[in-house]
Amino acid sequence: MKVRNHILLALLAVAFMASCSEADKTIEFGVDNNSIDIEAVGGTRKVNVSAGENWVATSSAPWITVLPANGSGSKECSLIIDSAITTSPRDGYVLFINTDNNTEYKRVDVSQKGFDYAITLDEPSVNIENYATLDKRYFDVKVKTNVAFNVKVVDEETGAEPSWIDVGQFNVNLDHGRRPREVSLRITWGINSTPMQRNARLSFTPAETDVKLDRNDELTINQDAAERIVTGRGGDSIALLGIARSLEVWASDWESSGERMDNWDGVVLWEEGMTGYVDSLKGRVKSAEFTSFSTKEGIPYEVQYLTAAEELRFYSNVNTFQLNLGTGPYICELTQLKRLTIGAYGLTELDENFTKLKNLEYLDLSSNNFEQVPAVINPENFPKLHALRMANNQRLLIYDLSNSISTNFGGLYQHTKYDSAQETFGEFPTWLLKWEPDAAKGIAGLDTLNLSVNYLQGSIPDFKDDATIGYYDDEDFIRPDTIPAIHVKRVMPQLKMFALNLNRLTGELPEWILYHPALDWWDPYTLLFTQEGKDEKGNLAGFSNTPVNLNYYYEKYTKKEMAGSSSDQETGTDSGSQTGSR
Repeated sequence: MKVRNHILLALLAVAFMASCSEADKTIEFGVDNNSIDIEAVGGTRKVNVSAGENWVATSSAPWITVLPANGSGSKECSLIIDSAITTSPRDGYVLFINTDNNTEYKRVDVSQKGFDYAITLDEPSVNIENYATLDKRYFDVKVKTNVAFNVKVVDEETGAEPSWIDVGQFNVNLDHGRRPREVSLRITWGINSTPMQRNARLSFTPAETDVKLDRNDELTINQDAAERIVTGRGGDSIALLGIARSLEVWASDWESSGERMDNWDGVVLWEEGMTGYVDSLKGRVKSAEFTSFSTKEGIPYEVQYLTAAEELRFYSNVNTFQLNLGTGPYICELTQLKRLTIGAYGLTELDENFTKLKNLEYLDLSSNNFEQVPAVINPENFPKLHALRMANNQRLLIYDLSNSISTNFGGLYQHTKYDSAQETFGEFPTWLLKWEPDAAKGIAGLDTLNLSVNYLQGSIPDFKDDATIGYYDDEDFIRPDTIPAIHVKRVMPQLKMFALNLNRLTGELPEWILYHPALDWWDPYTLLFTQEGKDEKGNLAGFSNTPVNLNYYYEKYTKKEMAGSSSDQETGTDSGSQTGSR
């Protein structure tokens, strides 16, 4: 009985399979969609294939892919359509072919729109804070575009190009067509030192003038206002802490010490009895110094709030020889300053508003990277200045200038560099040697000038042919006991300190130096006569008429006492700065 049932079931299965096979053969070959319209971005579309036999699919264009590309019987296929490249629309098709009958096929037409010319942004605005450290003062903007473009930045308030926004270099690569590419723009920004928000607008224009954009986004940049610092003792302490923070002063413990500002290292406050004291200055910062720090910018913006300070000192930045910094504009607001030191900072230029510091009496710009004395440093701009120090402006030590291919090495080199065509050295910064008192113009005149350890070359000007400079015996400008008994040019007789040592100077020492009323006070054998290395012509630096001692000098200054001992004079080591009287 069981055997009979199994035979019956087998016969029924064979009959069912035969009927299914006949049914498949009767399915009409076809597709459920004969055309596809798609946007420029592309995508995937489904097509159902009806078939009882084997079939294959083939595409007319490389931008259309069919998966699966063949099959047996009915299947669902995916048509993967790439993103468009150009602004023009494009057409293609897919053929589904019955492999048992090659003459039988179905066609699916594909039409794709082209991209419109557009410059688009994901985000239309960016908000930034008023302050961040230099390495964090930037943001990136992703721009989608199928056209090369230029960028313009406008300050919303002034309508001018803002100095606090800078767009870095970028490249729009359309070599492989004009489908929208994503271009990254790095925007750097500056500190907002004002207590007001500021805004800028960044717009894009096609590089090709005949291109019309269907969409053109703009970016709005909103920057927070700075914390308002109130003028006064409390504002001074906030300003000092802000400067130390911005400079990244290493050893500053002002904030962590818990001490009152009265006890902060390097800070002096105004007190009764000090010269220039008035009640409104009581407890405010009179002077402050910042040393051993790390910055790649000018003097921080908080400095402008130290409106009672007479003296500020910034000294010893990290890797100064690698830097090309300016002072920045904020220090220029302190028009009351009398003494200013910005040394070993990495300066190569002064801000255009530096001339606002007309009350400066002492200026030290030593150990920076200047290649020349800034032209703005002159008696007209700084009538009260009496001490100027610009020593050691060397990025690197070059012993032999004639055998060097280095450039941009500082040292006031640009003044006296050698002109091989003319076979002459450039001109010494002569105006500094004419910075004399002028009561009619309110000019104090320099009594201290230090240009040591630079790369000055050639000879020191002798002024023999300069009719604007007279002689000591023509007019009595100084005390009679300091007039030399010799006919010699009267060049800056008020100079109390003059240093030119360790330059590359050659030639003769001019008479105005050899017989200057203060020569014995200048420590000339250390700070003037001593030169080093070779100049650009290969000449060994040093003067051809350096005196062995100062005996010749005191012979012409009969009213003076000889400085130092005779033995010192004979060896040429006397400084002449201890016991001389004038």
